[in-house]
Amino acid sequence: MTSVTMRSSGLVQRRTEASRLAADKERPSDQEEHESRRRDEQDDDDTGDSKETRLTLMEEVLLLGLKDREGYTSFWNDCISSGLRGCMLIELALRGRLQLEACGMRRKSLLARKVICKSDAPTGDVLLDEALKHIKDTQPPETVQSWIELLSGETWNPLKLHYQLRNVRERLAKNLVEKGVLTTEKQNFLLFDMTTHPLTNNNIKQRLIKKVQEAVLDKWVNDPHRIDKRLLALIFLAHSSDVLENAFAPLLDDQYDLAMKRVRQLLELEPEGESMKTNANELLWAVVAAFTK
Repeated sequence: MTSVTMRSSGLVQRRTEASRLAADKERPSDQEEHESRRRDEQDDDDTGDSKETRLTLMEEVLLLGLKDREGYTSFWNDCISSGLRGCMLIELALRGRLQLEACGMRRKSLLARKVICKSDAPTGDVLLDEALKHIKDTQPPETVQSWIELLSGETWNPLKLHYQLRNVRERLAKNLVEKGVLTTEKQNFLLFDMTTHPLTNNNIKQRLIKKVQEAVLDKWVNDPHRIDKRLLALIFLAHSSDVLENAFAPLLDDQYDLAMKRVRQLLELEPEGESMKTNANELLWAVVAAFTK
């Protein structure tokens, strides 16, 4: 009887020991956890997703358009104003604040559908919250094309001038100053002084340029729906704002030609058809339609 009890006890002990060893094998060691955490942090650094340097679409487009030393955009660029408003609409859509109204049985086109406020929760960005409030409070709702014009102040209706977001470039530049990307200076232009914002953190801008270049070169995929939505929007809006060339300027001739060829492929896409595909963001494609129609 005693021997049976001892054998049973030994069996239990072996089972317990085996369970403990299995659990230890499944549970990562402290060193492995540390390595995993370090890799995650490294990935954040590589992609520019750390909280200190995370930029909005508007800030990225403006940064691509700013002259590094002079600290201002080209005086001849009259596209960036409306482009930045398009960025705001897409940014709000990607953050779950805006969407297009349902297309209905008769399938309205993207540019005929109204922009609807999905959530009025603050975004933490003053410009985005200001635009969101205008859209939320406006009845009846307006279309994407109308909102780009209204927020830009490009309207003939004096009763709608209050929708215009003023000093957008200057406010975005100040955001970039706060994030340590730009600095603030004063420059004299014969008849007047102008506040400028020269580049102070070249690493962040180079990382942005590299991201855009790789999207149409090394990391190119033929299906636009396999491209990150924010990156896809950046390419479209940078082109519409006439600043995409700045990202491609450092490329060799062969690389430049290939990059522009692939950008043209994106521009030739049919927004109506793309918006109906799985996981597509309809408002993003509506903004694309507004600029490529």
